[in-house]
Amino acid sequence: MAGRIADAERGPYLLFRALAALCVAGIWLGSAGALAQSSFYRVSPREIAGRPGTLIRQEPLGLRAPFGASVVRVLYRSTGLHGEPIPVSGAIIIPAGPMPPQGRPIVAWAHPTTGVEPRCAPSLAMFLIQQIQGVRDMVQRGYIVAATDYPGLGTPETHPYLVGESEARAVLDSVRVARELTGAPPRFVVWGHSQGGQAVLFTGMMATTYAPELDLVGVAAAAPATDLATLLADDINTNGGRNLTAMTLWSWSRIFNAPIDRVVDPAAMPVVDRLAGECIESIYDILRRRGPTGLLSQTFLSVKDFYRTEPWRGLMTKNTPGLLPPHIPVFLAQGGADQLVSPTVTQNYMKRLCAAGSKVKWVFMPTVGHGFAGRNSASAAVQWIADRFAGQSPPSDCNRG
Repeated sequence: MAGRIADAERGPYLLFRALAALCVAGIWLGSAGALAQSSFYRVSPREIAGRPGTLIRQEPLGLRAPFGASVVRVLYRSTGLHGEPIPVSGAIIIPAGPMPPQGRPIVAWAHPTTGVEPRCAPSLAMFLIQQIQGVRDMVQRGYIVAATDYPGLGTPETHPYLVGESEARAVLDSVRVARELTGAPPRFVVWGHSQGGQAVLFTGMMATTYAPELDLVGVAAAAPATDLATLLADDINTNGGRNLTAMTLWSWSRIFNAPIDRVVDPAAMPVVDRLAGECIESIYDILRRRGPTGLLSQTFLSVKDFYRTEPWRGLMTKNTPGLLPPHIPVFLAQGGADQLVSPTVTQNYMKRLCAAGSKVKWVFMPTVGHGFAGRNSASAAVQWIADRFAGQSPPSDCNRG
């Protein structure tokens, strides 16, 4: 989600401090979508037809990747919210050298919020590699990294923002495409931050039914979006929360035909439309959003507790992650200073998983805010992932404390 907004705007930060923090996090400081969006992302109905998870087209990306890995931009087939075939874009990072006899395992990376417009696709970002938390460690270990854009980012449709089923299908089909490109075995792990945390949890819920030929051996999430109604209610009086709410309402009004005019003051709609048209990939994006976000603090919602009204309440319930099959181990990381995803909400989700029999590794970072939860937990997450690929018994902190 918009974790970078929350961290950059919390308190009276000076510009150079925000820039320094983003540099440390490995976040690109250029303008969003520096690589021009091209005909690569446009596809005919004839090309879309086909089995989900199969390749439509590919092209090499001239990006510098760790240890000589190659980066391939992909357009692949997936499944829309009504069961219809759709195109989804993304990138596959392939370690250098021949495929070992046992094959290379796949880590599917699910990205945090970058926006809701097609030009906000991570595969269009010049510094895509730096935005994938733990990528250097994963490539060094020989893992293939599949990084979906999600539907509507890159491809010319509305992005179903914070729609778990849509995200999960795109993630699972990115693994299928990575296997098609490389001949990799079916074993994989999913790893995501914020919106991506929601995506990987839904992936864990849907993997056995949507992609039964794949072997999901672990789900790793940092500061995931779980209880959406609580998240939006808690955050509505913050700049980050207003951005999140604006993008969610804008997207869902188009995806689900939910009546946005019943919950947003008409005077605020031009501002909501403006925020929906901007990406969130750099400090410059954050600064551009400050003005319109400030206007929302004056005029925004006509129904303050919109998350309690239908159809919004039902949509939030539907897109709140549920329990995972107990045989799939889970890694959860959470920052104690997170002002966007409440630590209590993530802890409560962990308790639900534990009560259902899941084995959950819990990494709590007391002083870490939302924007750095993925970066600061990446080393522990990749080690946990390595242990899953090695077949070690998964650890559990369910009975700790």
